[in-house]
Amino acid sequence: MNKKVTILGGGTGMSYLLRGLKDFPVDITAVITVSDNGRSTGKLREEFNTPAVGDVRKVITNLSSTSPIIKELMEYRFQTSSDLDGHKVGNLILTALLEITGNLQSSIKALSELLDVKHKVLPISEDANLTLMGESETGEIIEGEEQITKSPQKVKRIYYKEEPNVNIEVIESIKNSDLIIFSMGSLYTSLLPNIICKEVINTIDNTNAPIMYLCNAMTQPGETDGFMVSDHINMINKYLNKRKIDVVIAGNTQLDKKIVEKYQTEETKEPVLIDKEALKSLNTELIEVDTLTVVENVIRHNSQKLSSEIFSYLMRN
Repeated sequence: MNKKVTILGGGTGMSYLLRGLKDFPVDITAVITVSDNGRSTGKLREEFNTPAVGDVRKVITNLSSTSPIIKELMEYRFQTSSDLDGHKVGNLILTALLEITGNLQSSIKALSELLDVKHKVLPISEDANLTLMGESETGEIIEGEEQITKSPQKVKRIYYKEEPNVNIEVIESIKNSDLIIFSMGSLYTSLLPNIICKEVINTIDNTNAPIMYLCNAMTQPGETDGFMVSDHINMINKYLNKRKIDVVIAGNTQLDKKIVEKYQTEETKEPVLIDKEALKSLNTELIEVDTLTVVENVIRHNSQKLSSEIFSYLMRN
Protein backbone atom coordinates (compact mmCIF):
# COMPACT_ATOMS: atom_id res chain seq x y z
CA MET A 1 0.00 0.00 0.00
CA ASN A 2 1.34 3.45 -0.92
CA LYS A 3 2.21 5.83 1.89
CA LYS A 4 -0.06 8.84 2.32
CA VAL A 5 1.32 12.37 2.06
CA THR A 6 -0.60 15.54 2.84
CA ILE A 7 0.96 18.70 1.40
CA LEU A 8 -0.14 22.15 2.53
CA GLY A 9 0.61 25.24 0.46
CA GLY A 10 -0.45 26.85 -2.77
CA GLY A 11 0.70 28.65 -5.84
CA THR A 12 3.89 28.14 -7.80
CA GLY A 13 5.90 26.42 -5.05
CA MET A 14 3.56 23.50 -4.59
CA SER A 15 2.98 23.22 -8.35
CA TYR A 16 6.69 22.69 -8.99
CA LEU A 17 6.88 20.06 -6.25
CA LEU A 18 3.90 18.10 -7.57
CA ARG A 19 5.33 17.91 -11.09
CA GLY A 20 7.87 15.44 -9.75
CA LEU A 21 6.17 13.84 -6.74
CA LYS A 22 3.16 12.65 -8.78
CA ASP A 23 5.46 10.13 -10.51
CA PHE A 24 6.43 8.41 -7.23
CA PRO A 25 4.38 5.59 -5.60
CA VAL A 26 2.73 7.77 -2.93
CA ASP A 27 -0.86 8.88 -2.36
CA ILE A 28 -0.88 12.68 -2.47
CA THR A 29 -3.44 15.03 -0.99
CA ALA A 30 -2.70 18.64 -1.90
CA VAL A 31 -4.36 21.18 0.41
CA ILE A 32 -4.67 24.60 -1.20
CA THR A 33 -5.24 28.06 0.23
CA VAL A 34 -8.26 29.89 -1.24
CA SER A 35 -7.88 33.46 0.04
CA ASP A 36 -6.19 35.05 -3.00
CA ASN A 37 -7.97 38.23 -4.13
CA GLY A 38 -5.71 39.39 -6.96
CA ARG A 39 -5.79 39.40 -10.77
CA SER A 40 -8.14 36.91 -12.49
CA THR A 41 -8.98 35.09 -9.26
CA GLY A 42 -9.90 38.32 -7.48
CA LYS A 43 -12.18 39.44 -10.30
CA LEU A 44 -13.98 36.09 -10.31
CA ARG A 45 -14.36 36.08 -6.52
CA GLU A 46 -15.93 39.52 -6.64
CA GLU A 47 -18.29 38.71 -9.51
CA PHE A 48 -19.38 35.20 -8.52
CA ASN A 49 -18.84 35.23 -4.72
CA THR A 50 -16.57 32.17 -4.72
CA PRO A 51 -13.40 30.97 -2.99
CA ALA A 52 -10.17 31.69 -4.89
CA VAL A 53 -9.58 29.22 -7.74
CA GLY A 54 -6.16 30.32 -9.09
CA ASP A 55 -3.88 28.19 -6.91
CA VAL A 56 -6.26 25.25 -7.24
CA ARG A 57 -6.01 25.51 -11.03
CA LYS A 58 -2.20 25.55 -10.93
CA VAL A 59 -2.06 22.45 -8.78
CA ILE A 60 -4.58 20.49 -10.87
CA THR A 61 -2.69 21.38 -14.05
CA ASN A 62 0.62 20.19 -12.60
CA LEU A 63 -0.88 16.94 -11.29
CA SER A 64 -2.54 16.24 -14.63
CA SER A 65 -1.47 13.38 -16.86
CA THR A 66 -3.21 14.83 -19.91
CA SER A 67 -1.50 16.16 -23.03
CA PRO A 68 0.80 19.21 -22.86
CA ILE A 69 -1.52 21.27 -25.11
CA ILE A 70 -4.42 20.83 -22.67
CA LYS A 71 -2.19 21.93 -19.78
CA GLU A 72 -1.15 24.94 -21.84
CA LEU A 73 -4.82 25.70 -22.45
CA MET A 74 -5.55 25.61 -18.70
CA GLU A 75 -2.76 28.14 -18.07
CA TYR A 76 -3.59 30.40 -21.04
CA ARG A 77 -4.26 34.01 -20.00
CA PHE A 78 -6.37 36.24 -22.24
CA GLN A 79 -4.83 39.52 -23.35
CA THR A 80 -7.62 41.59 -24.81
CA SER A 81 -9.52 44.85 -24.39
CA SER A 82 -12.72 43.07 -23.26
CA ASP A 83 -13.80 41.81 -19.82
CA LEU A 84 -11.86 38.60 -20.53
CA ASP A 85 -8.58 40.51 -20.17
CA GLY A 86 -6.30 38.91 -17.60
CA HIS A 87 -8.43 35.82 -17.03
CA LYS A 88 -6.90 32.35 -17.26
CA VAL A 89 -8.94 29.70 -19.06
CA GLY A 90 -8.61 27.26 -16.16
CA ASN A 91 -10.02 29.82 -13.72
CA LEU A 92 -13.06 30.32 -15.96
CA ILE A 93 -13.60 26.57 -16.27
CA LEU A 94 -13.39 26.05 -12.50
CA THR A 95 -15.79 28.93 -11.88
CA ALA A 96 -18.24 27.50 -14.42
CA LEU A 97 -18.02 24.08 -12.75
CA LEU A 98 -18.59 25.74 -9.39
CA GLU A 99 -21.75 27.35 -10.74
CA ILE A 100 -22.90 23.93 -12.04
CA THR A 101 -21.99 21.79 -9.01
CA GLY A 102 -22.61 24.31 -6.25
CA ASN A 103 -19.28 23.90 -4.41
CA LEU A 104 -15.56 24.08 -5.08
CA GLN A 105 -14.71 20.55 -3.98
CA SER A 106 -17.14 19.00 -6.47
CA SER A 107 -15.74 21.31 -9.16
CA ILE A 108 -12.21 20.13 -8.37
CA LYS A 109 -13.27 16.47 -8.58
CA ALA A 110 -14.95 17.05 -11.94
CA LEU A 111 -11.96 18.88 -13.41
CA SER A 112 -9.55 16.29 -11.96
CA GLU A 113 -11.46 13.54 -13.79
CA LEU A 114 -11.42 15.57 -16.99
CA LEU A 115 -7.64 16.16 -16.78
CA ASP A 116 -6.72 12.65 -15.58
CA VAL A 117 -5.49 13.66 -12.12
CA LYS A 118 -4.79 10.57 -10.01
CA HIS A 119 -4.29 12.36 -6.68
CA LYS A 120 -6.57 14.41 -4.44
CA VAL A 121 -6.76 18.21 -4.41
CA LEU A 122 -8.66 19.88 -1.56
CA PRO A 123 -9.46 23.52 -0.82
CA ILE A 124 -8.70 24.41 2.80
CA SER A 125 -12.23 25.83 3.01
CA GLU A 126 -15.35 26.42 0.92
CA ASP A 127 -15.84 29.88 2.47
CA ALA A 128 -16.48 32.36 -0.34
CA ASN A 129 -15.51 35.45 1.65
CA LEU A 130 -12.33 34.16 3.27
CA THR A 131 -10.17 37.25 3.86
CA LEU A 132 -6.51 37.11 4.83
CA MET A 133 -5.38 39.90 7.16
CA GLY A 134 -1.91 41.15 7.99
CA GLU A 135 -0.43 43.31 10.71
CA SER A 136 2.73 45.23 9.94
CA GLU A 137 5.55 45.88 12.39
CA THR A 138 4.24 49.44 12.74
CA GLY A 139 0.78 48.15 13.70
CA GLU A 140 -0.91 48.87 10.37
CA ILE A 141 -3.71 46.41 9.51
CA ILE A 142 -3.67 45.19 5.91
CA GLU A 143 -6.79 43.52 4.47
CA GLY A 144 -6.51 41.06 1.59
CA GLU A 145 -3.85 38.69 0.30
CA GLU A 146 -2.93 40.85 -2.68
CA GLN A 147 -2.63 43.91 -0.43
CA ILE A 148 -0.34 41.99 1.97
CA THR A 149 1.88 40.96 -0.93
CA LYS A 150 2.11 44.51 -2.29
CA SER A 151 2.45 46.32 1.03
CA PRO A 152 5.77 48.17 1.54
CA GLN A 153 5.39 47.47 5.28
CA LYS A 154 7.15 44.47 6.81
CA VAL A 155 4.51 41.98 7.92
CA LYS A 156 4.62 40.89 11.57
CA ARG A 157 1.74 38.38 11.59
CA ILE A 158 -1.19 37.14 9.55
CA TYR A 159 -4.65 35.96 10.53
CA TYR A 160 -8.12 35.55 9.05
CA LYS A 161 -10.84 38.15 9.39
CA GLU A 162 -13.15 35.31 10.44
CA GLU A 163 -12.22 31.78 11.52
CA PRO A 164 -12.51 29.56 8.41
CA ASN A 165 -14.79 26.53 8.18
CA VAL A 166 -12.11 23.98 7.39
CA ASN A 167 -12.91 21.29 4.84
CA ILE A 168 -13.56 18.05 6.78
CA GLU A 169 -11.65 16.04 4.15
CA VAL A 170 -8.56 18.11 4.93
CA ILE A 171 -8.80 17.11 8.58
CA GLU A 172 -9.26 13.43 7.67
CA SER A 173 -6.29 13.55 5.30
CA ILE A 174 -3.99 14.99 7.96
CA LYS A 175 -5.17 12.36 10.48
CA ASN A 176 -4.35 9.52 8.06
CA SER A 177 -1.02 10.88 6.81
CA ASP A 178 2.32 9.12 6.96
CA LEU A 179 4.00 12.47 6.27
CA ILE A 180 2.81 16.08 6.47
CA ILE A 181 4.65 18.45 4.15
CA PHE A 182 4.72 22.24 4.35
CA SER A 183 5.50 23.29 0.78
CA MET A 184 7.95 25.93 -0.35
CA GLY A 185 6.33 29.15 -1.50
CA SER A 186 5.32 32.45 0.06
CA LEU A 187 5.14 31.96 3.83
CA TYR A 188 2.45 34.56 4.42
CA THR A 189 0.21 33.97 1.42
CA SER A 190 0.69 30.32 0.41
CA LEU A 191 1.72 28.23 3.42
CA LEU A 192 0.59 29.93 6.62
CA PRO A 193 -3.01 30.54 5.42
CA ASN A 194 -3.46 26.76 5.72
CA ILE A 195 -1.71 26.42 9.07
CA ILE A 196 -3.37 29.30 10.95
CA CYS A 197 -6.70 27.46 11.00
CA LYS A 198 -7.34 26.19 14.55
CA GLU A 199 -8.78 22.86 13.37
CA VAL A 200 -5.66 22.18 11.28
CA ILE A 201 -3.29 22.96 14.17
CA ASN A 202 -5.30 20.80 16.59
CA THR A 203 -5.33 17.90 14.14
CA ILE A 204 -1.58 18.16 13.54
CA ASP A 205 -1.07 18.08 17.33
CA ASN A 206 -2.88 14.75 17.48
CA THR A 207 -1.04 12.96 14.71
CA ASN A 208 2.26 11.07 14.86
CA ALA A 209 3.19 11.78 11.24
CA PRO A 210 6.50 13.63 10.83
CA ILE A 211 6.25 17.27 9.72
CA MET A 212 8.56 18.19 6.85
CA TYR A 213 9.25 21.70 5.60
CA LEU A 214 10.61 22.35 2.11
CA CYS A 215 12.55 25.56 2.61
CA ASN A 216 12.39 28.39 0.10
CA ALA A 217 15.41 28.98 -2.09
CA MET A 218 15.17 32.80 -1.94
CA THR A 219 13.96 35.37 0.57
CA GLN A 220 10.69 37.25 0.00
CA PRO A 221 10.76 41.08 0.17
CA GLY A 222 8.66 42.43 3.05
CA GLU A 223 8.21 38.93 4.47
CA THR A 224 11.49 37.11 5.01
CA ASP A 225 14.23 39.66 4.35
CA GLY A 226 17.52 38.38 5.78
CA PHE A 227 15.99 35.03 6.78
CA MET A 228 18.11 31.89 6.98
CA VAL A 229 16.65 28.37 7.08
CA SER A 230 16.19 28.44 10.88
CA ASP A 231 14.31 31.75 10.65
CA HIS A 232 11.76 30.20 8.27
CA ILE A 233 11.29 27.29 10.68
CA ASN A 234 10.95 29.58 13.69
CA MET A 235 8.33 31.62 11.85
CA ILE A 236 6.24 28.55 11.02
CA ASN A 237 6.70 27.00 14.47
CA LYS A 238 5.36 30.20 16.02
CA TYR A 239 1.98 29.49 14.44
CA LEU A 240 1.98 25.81 15.39
CA ASN A 241 1.10 24.49 18.84
CA LYS A 242 2.63 21.38 20.48
CA ARG A 243 3.96 19.78 17.32
CA LYS A 244 6.82 21.53 15.53
CA ILE A 245 8.73 20.92 12.28
CA ASP A 246 10.68 17.64 12.49
CA VAL A 247 12.73 17.80 9.30
CA VAL A 248 13.66 20.41 6.71
CA ILE A 249 14.94 19.96 3.16
CA ALA A 250 17.12 22.87 2.07
CA GLY A 251 18.93 23.43 -1.22
CA ASN A 252 22.72 23.82 -0.96
CA THR A 253 23.35 24.40 -4.68
CA GLN A 254 26.15 26.83 -5.53
CA LEU A 255 24.27 29.35 -7.65
CA ASP A 256 25.88 31.37 -10.41
CA LYS A 257 26.88 34.84 -9.16
CA LYS A 258 25.21 36.56 -12.11
CA ILE A 259 21.77 35.10 -11.38
CA VAL A 260 22.14 35.91 -7.67
CA GLU A 261 23.08 39.51 -8.49
CA LYS A 262 20.07 39.74 -10.83
CA TYR A 263 17.74 38.71 -7.98
CA GLN A 264 19.43 41.14 -5.58
CA THR A 265 19.21 44.08 -7.99
CA GLU A 266 15.84 43.52 -9.65
CA GLU A 267 13.81 41.85 -6.89
CA THR A 268 15.77 42.55 -3.67
CA LYS A 269 15.85 38.81 -2.97
CA GLU A 270 18.74 36.85 -1.48
CA PRO A 271 19.55 33.12 -1.36
CA VAL A 272 18.37 31.48 1.88
CA LEU A 273 21.49 30.31 3.70
CA ILE A 274 21.69 27.10 5.74
CA ASP A 275 22.62 27.85 9.37
CA LYS A 276 23.42 24.40 10.75
CA GLU A 277 24.16 25.36 14.35
CA ALA A 278 20.86 27.19 14.76
CA LEU A 279 19.02 24.20 13.28
CA LYS A 280 20.64 21.85 15.82
CA SER A 281 19.26 23.97 18.66
CA LEU A 282 15.77 23.65 17.11
CA ASN A 283 16.02 19.84 17.13
CA THR A 284 15.13 19.85 13.42
CA GLU A 285 16.71 17.25 11.15
CA LEU A 286 18.44 18.87 8.18
CA ILE A 287 18.51 17.29 4.74
CA GLU A 288 20.61 19.49 2.50
CA VAL A 289 20.60 18.63 -1.19
CA ASP A 290 21.75 20.06 -4.51
CA THR A 291 18.15 20.66 -5.63
CA LEU A 292 18.22 24.15 -7.10
CA THR A 293 18.25 24.90 -10.81
CA VAL A 294 17.79 27.93 -13.06
CA VAL A 295 14.92 27.81 -15.57
CA GLU A 296 14.62 30.82 -17.90
CA ASN A 297 16.60 32.99 -15.44
CA VAL A 298 14.39 31.90 -12.53
CA ILE A 299 15.72 29.89 -9.59
CA ARG A 300 13.59 26.80 -8.96
CA HIS A 301 13.81 23.56 -7.03
CA ASN A 302 14.50 20.59 -9.27
CA SER A 303 11.21 18.77 -8.80
CA GLN A 304 12.55 15.27 -9.48
CA LYS A 305 15.50 15.63 -7.09
CA LEU A 306 13.31 17.14 -4.38
CA SER A 307 10.67 14.45 -4.79
CA SER A 308 13.33 11.74 -4.66
CA GLU A 309 14.54 13.06 -1.29
CA ILE A 310 10.97 13.15 0.04
CA PHE A 311 10.36 9.56 -1.10
CA SER A 312 13.65 8.38 0.42
CA TYR A 313 12.70 9.98 3.75
CA LEU A 314 9.30 8.27 3.63
CA MET A 315 10.92 4.88 3.06
CA ARG A 316 13.28 5.41 6.02
CA ASN A 317 10.54 6.44 8.44
